[in-house]
Amino acid sequence: MKKLSYQTLKELNYQGYLLEDAPERVLQFGEGNFLRAFVDYFIDVMNEKAEFHAKAVLVQPISGGDAIREFINEQEGLYTLFLRGSEKGQKVSEKRVISSVSRCLNPYSDYDAYMECAKNPQLRFIACNTTEAGIQYDKSCQFADQPASSYPGKLTQFLYARYQAFGKETGKGFVILSCELIDNNGKELEKCVLQYAQQWELGEEFINWVKRENIFCSTLVDRIVTGYPREEAAAICEELGYEDNIVDTGEIFGFWVIEGPQSLKKELPFEEAGLPVLITDDHKPYKQRKVRILNGAHTSMVLGAYLAGQDIVRNCMQDDVIREFMNRTIYEEIIPTLTLPEEELMDFAKAVTDRFNNPFIDHALLAISLNSTSKWRARVLPSLKGYVEKYQKLPICITASLAFYLAFYRGSRLDDSGFYGNRGEEEYRINDERPVLEFFHGHQKDDAETLVKEVLSNQEFWGEDLTKMNGLCDAVAQNLKVIEERGAYELMKQSLKN
Repeated sequence: MKKLSYQTLKELNYQGYLLEDAPERVLQFGEGNFLRAFVDYFIDVMNEKAEFHAKAVLVQPISGGDAIREFINEQEGLYTLFLRGSEKGQKVSEKRVISSVSRCLNPYSDYDAYMECAKNPQLRFIACNTTEAGIQYDKSCQFADQPASSYPGKLTQFLYARYQAFGKETGKGFVILSCELIDNNGKELEKCVLQYAQQWELGEEFINWVKRENIFCSTLVDRIVTGYPREEAAAICEELGYEDNIVDTGEIFGFWVIEGPQSLKKELPFEEAGLPVLITDDHKPYKQRKVRILNGAHTSMVLGAYLAGQDIVRNCMQDDVIREFMNRTIYEEIIPTLTLPEEELMDFAKAVTDRFNNPFIDHALLAISLNSTSKWRARVLPSLKGYVEKYQKLPICITASLAFYLAFYRGSRLDDSGFYGNRGEEEYRINDERPVLEFFHGHQKDDAETLVKEVLSNQEFWGEDLTKMNGLCDAVAQNLKVIEERGAYELMKQSLKN
């Protein structure tokens, strides 16, 4: 079987869209599955539908792991993307050969080729996803390093080379689209760059150029990307008729919010291409919507659903009680605390059910349970506080979810490998920070009232003393007793009756 290439597609009489030649207008830090199923997909659609006419040159942000780079270059930047999921209850699968990537560079083995890109006058956009740990200032990085080990260090070196080549011209800076999952990702990246500029004594003129000619956009990205379909790969390639070593898969749903000036709409024709991308002067309400509705629904539901006998998200959506518990949490207790227009919130919430019901993703509840303490604080606690502030009473389902959290963390065995609880005869691992596990292990013999009081008063967990919230201790303790006596499923049923 021949490898994927433009020639192979011609021989197979491929009828889909392809763009073989175009200038490299995008530099992308990150060659992994997510960016290829998200940013590069959007570029490809803009090329087809809005004459964007651009290629992205990819850069490995860390050393090692050359296999993906080699596959990308062997396949001339081409790969097949499958977007699969559920829409309005119907199974959907779309296939597309992505031709928006030109090549992939390793700055550790070919630093000169990487820096040469800075001299390309047509380069205008930089996209990045270097994980949450990527945007960090490391003072050990030196300007003479080839390259600097940190991503912001690499970017500063690149920007300085750009400044040297085009510093006298306006409009030669970059629109920088940061996709890392941290708050204010673009602004945090800019802070790091300016720190390096100061540390490396690159001069006030360069610092002013960075601020004046470059737009650091904070963005919110939303798409579950499942990556290379290892178990299906052979069958998929057989059906495609070519060997593709970097097949990528993700869900149908996708949404990108970019915080930046409205002038970007002309430079990045997402709207003209019909893509789900919003350019706004404030991305925070949309991040709040995602965290509180999508992530909050996960966190408030999965621990109780697991204790009730479920193992994957999709099966939870087939259970009337669990699905209704989740929906009531979203529509009656979370949405009323948010600030975006109700229609936008309702549309997003409806999409959540389809996403959770994706027939192509076996999303394990135990995988989602990782670090539930910090997740509950970030994703659910703001809705609890917002609801109490608005209605002067406790939200029934969110209060129940706090009891599910406590019941799930009622472990019985702690060793070097972790902390373990029991679901009937089955043992499960509780994954969280070691101090959290040791805390619960130390309170495993507490009665319901004592455990609730000790947990809710732990300011290390919540950033405040939750026992001060009127009635919360008593309500959670009563719910915990229901779980211990009759099970988590019964508490869900009981919550729906109130």
